[in-house]
Amino acid sequence: MEKFEILKLKIFKNCSDIEFTRMLAFLKFKNEKIVFTNGCFDILHRGHIEYLAKAAQFGDVLIIGLNSDESVSRLKGKNRPIQDEESRALVLASMLFVDVVVIFREDTPYNLIKIIKPDVLVKGGDYSLENIIGSDLVIAKGGEVKTINFVDGFSSSSIISKVENK
Repeated sequence: MEKFEILKLKIFKNCSDIEFTRMLAFLKFKNEKIVFTNGCFDILHRGHIEYLAKAAQFGDVLIIGLNSDESVSRLKGKNRPIQDEESRALVLASMLFVDVVVIFREDTPYNLIKIIKPDVLVKGGDYSLENIIGSDLVIAKGGEVKTINFVDGFSSSSIISKVENK
């Protein structure tokens, strides 16, 4: 199998995909510690890479919930995303510490978190526990919610602003 095809196996178009359900059941059967985070990841930068690498260290398997194109547009504005969901998913899947990328269409990953039931939920340091979507679900099942500080000076919005002002 070609390496590019292997990358594509890490990506699921939605959480109702039967292969996604099977993969989750297998991970639970193996008692793998599942870490979940989510985002738009429109223009991947150093801050994203450090964040995701740190998140992966909290468990055995890192699953990323990726906002769909429609969801990104609703959250970030009509000129976003810059890259389509398939491109964003492939870039994320290419990272060796990312195990699964699943695209979700809602504005929040609440339903996805309900399905995955991660052991650890991770968000950026700009979130407080009570503002982290799905924290109630994770804590109720005995899991952990972690925050990771951002790397100063890195954000998709600032990169887009720099490019637009050139």
